[in-house]
Amino acid sequence: MNNKLKSVFQMGVFILLSMPLCARASDISLHGFLQGNYSLDTASSSPDGGDFKWAEERVQLKLEVPKEPFRLFLKTDAFYDHIDEKGDLELREGYIDFTANKWDLRIGRQVITWGLGDLLFINDVFPKDYEAFFSGRPLEYLKKGIDGAKVGIYPGFASFELIAIPFFEQNHFPDPKRFWMFDPMPEVTNRGKVKPAVTLKNTEIAFRAYRDIAGFDASVYFYRGFFRQPSMMPDNPMMPTKLTLFFPKLSVYGASLQGRALDGVLSLEAGYYDSREDRSGTNPMIPNSQTRFLIGYQRQIWEDFTVGVQYYGEYMHDYSDYKKNLPPGFPQERKLHELTTVRLTQFLLHQTLRLSFFAFYSPSDGDYMLNPEIKYNFSDHIWAAIGGNIFGGGERWSQFGQLDKNDNVYLQMRYEF
Repeated sequence: MNNKLKSVFQMGVFILLSMPLCARASDISLHGFLQGNYSLDTASSSPDGGDFKWAEERVQLKLEVPKEPFRLFLKTDAFYDHIDEKGDLELREGYIDFTANKWDLRIGRQVITWGLGDLLFINDVFPKDYEAFFSGRPLEYLKKGIDGAKVGIYPGFASFELIAIPFFEQNHFPDPKRFWMFDPMPEVTNRGKVKPAVTLKNTEIAFRAYRDIAGFDASVYFYRGFFRQPSMMPDNPMMPTKLTLFFPKLSVYGASLQGRALDGVLSLEAGYYDSREDRSGTNPMIPNSQTRFLIGYQRQIWEDFTVGVQYYGEYMHDYSDYKKNLPPGFPQERKLHELTTVRLTQFLLHQTLRLSFFAFYSPSDGDYMLNPEIKYNFSDHIWAAIGGNIFGGGERWSQFGQLDKNDNVYLQMRYEF
């Protein structure tokens, strides 16, 4: 079942389920927004010859129907895309909650957020939409929903979450028609994609346990599933004629700690990425196992002005085996990939005007991404934001260096009701 049919099917199921509840509930909540979102190329035209990364109008409806111990929530978008010249529907979220005394259950499409990183993800292993982020859409569109079930258990001494995801959802990366991206084998056009089959064996499992320890929020995490970025397998490494994109098996073991320190908030997070299909590190087409770590600090310097900084690293295990088996012509990843970030936020005019600046910079690769933005709230219901995404530095294959020709300015306008 493709994504569109699955979304329509889910929407129909939830509407049918909601009808008896709607008939009885007296406090139904219906909200939403109308939005225009436009992103204009500034460095060069897109690969398809167009001048826009994004150009759409969108309406979102959010329906909440509480009827203890149940709760229904639906978030659905309808939009028209001017670049592809088509309209569509998208079920952003759609789930039913059941709440008991010391546990709860959520079934359906839901957005999961774990971990502590600001736009850096270690234990947040759930799907992301990076095209939305790089094209200047509101930040909420970076996160994608998963179709599954989440159980929360709260015995008192700690809290636990267990998530089962039977339908695999990959990360969404920029469309090659809209974004200039590095391709190690552009001459091979015969390509196919193999996603994990929907079987009990392939059901993704995620677990989190958390509690307060001496004033710090402490969590441990576990995930068993698949890499959400596809790997590329050529039929012949020396003279390929066909490429197969697939998603290798992955397990993640992690922990995080966050609390007040040095007059600010200190965040520590780490995770071991166990590449279950290449634990020896000898297959360069499959990511090696890694240790990922993050140190973050946020502090309010003066009233309504906040600074946040982060240092993030990815340490590749079995690096010598990776280098020895890398085919000629493929870019060589570094043993330690580093990223630093800074976020500056200033509110003015009784917090109706927000000036913000976010930047990635890689000390190891030398590439960067800059995101300045101005947002103004005209009223409680109307706001607009203008900003830009600037890429550069590094190699033509590096994370942000490959996006060098994709600089853009964007405009977001929203009326909420």
